[in-house]
Amino acid sequence: MAASIHISTARQIMQAPEPFSLKVWTKNGSIMQLENVIALKDDLRSGTRNIKILASQQKRKIRDVCIFQINDMEVFL
Repeated sequence: MAASIHISTARQIMQAPEPFSLKVWTKNGSIMQLENVIALKDDLRSGTRNIKILASQQKRKIRDVCIFQINDMEVFL
């Protein structure tokens, strides 16, 4: 069974400058897998964060509550 961590621990992982991998749910319910990303900015008030995919230099905004896996560890609220 995979390890599980709280969302606060996942936020600490995303604050570190090292790249990480994510799995998030999208608006339509599909799963988006993001590899080798770094967090740029977070907004605790709205619960969102901007991330950058290092391979393509693409930037995305994701919601913290939609994150269900980080670095192969399950995230719970």
